[in-house]
Amino acid sequence: MEYTPEAGTITMFSTVWCGYCKRLKKQLEAKGIGYTEISIEDTPGTAELVEKLNDGNQTVPTVIYPDGTSATNPSLNDVMAKLGL
Repeated sequence: MEYTPEAGTITMFSTVWCGYCKRLKKQLEAKGIGYTEISIEDTPGTAELVEKLNDGNQTVPTVIYPDGTSATNPSLNDVMAKLGL
């Protein structure tokens, strides 16, 4: 998958109006966890990718981990556990 992040980081699909996205970004930054944010409103094809990962729903934040798996609206603890932090 072209959006698979480097080890120790995540790719986060978001929108500018998503409160859950803003909260997760703030938490990641506070813990020093790297992420690449991709707006599904501005990046062609990503809304469809998020739909595919979420059974037809454009739910954000959707994250992709270095192992290629994904999660929908994960908690900071979920992200840290998945990254082995």
